[in-house]
Order: sequence, then C-alpha cells, then structure tokens
Amino acid sequence: MVRIVLVQGDITAEAADAVVNAANSSLLGGGGVDGAIHRKGGPEILAACQELRRSHYGKGLPTGQAVATTAGRLPARHVIHTVGPVWSRDEDRSELLASCYRESLRVADESGDRTVAFPAISTGIYGWPMADGARIAVETVRAARTEVEEVRFVLFDAVAYGAFEAALGEAS
Repeated sequence: MVRIVLVQGDITAEAADAVVNAANSSLLGGGGVDGAIHRKGGPEILAACQELRRSHYGKGLPTGQAVATTAGRLPARHVIHTVGPVWSRDEDRSELLASCYRESLRVADESGDRTVAFPAISTGIYGWPMADGARIAVETVRAARTEVEEVRFVLFDAVAYGAFEAALGEAS
C-alpha cells in the first residue's frame, strides 16, 4: 500500500523520482504550479513539451491524461504533466480529476518511479473546492494499484494542508 505524506511547501523544491505538474492542455507552461515548474525546471522541460506537441499531442494533452518529460533542473527524474478539469457547478467532473491522479501513477509506474510529489490538482485557477479536491486525491491514491511506494501531496499553504489532513483522516 502506498504511503501518503503531506508537505507544506514548494513542489519545485521536492526531491522525488517524479513531480506532477498541474499543466494546461498546451503543455507550454502557464500560471501557478505549471509556471513555477517550467521556470525552475528550465528550458529542457519546455523543449520536451514542444516535442510532445509535435509528435503526439498536436491538439494538446486531453484532460485527465498524463505524460512524462525530463525534470530539467528540478531535483527529480521526471515531471509528469497532467491536465485537471475546470470545476463546474453544473457538471460532475470528479472522474476526470480522479483520472489525473490514476494516470499520473500509471506513468510513474511505467517510468519506474517510486516517490511521486503531487500538487492539489485543479484547486487553484481551475476553481475546484479544496476539501472536495483533497478527498478525491486521497481516495484515488489510496485505491490505486501502483508500484509507487510514497506519494507526497505538496501543498502551498495551511488551508490546503488542512484540507488534505482532514481528507486523510476521513479516508483511514
């Protein structure tokens, strides 16, 4: 069973086999975690993403899917890019959010990664309510069949940390 650890801090500073990027579908960088990973990881990440766009994802990476690239200058072996759903009051997109975590773990398994650092996918600019996003993340990781030994949820602030702490308590 995968060990889940909570960390309050900067995901770009996490030493792990893989760091998950809450990317946009273009894979070309953006705001929030995506922008920070591209800035700190350096041009190698952008170059790898541009190559993926040319070779496999001409229309962009679909929501809920994941793909790995180099980690550039980050203290990780890989960056796993996944596109979270935009939260909607009118449409249940929970399965797409869960798919981000499942697919990222699948890609980690394919790459031989044993430690994976995740942000709180879709809870920033995409508007997903933090408590629900934390619940989906924790439940999905707990239920996943994976060779990953440790998942670290690296959370930017105390509010996110508290939501994940509560979700871990409810899931145990």
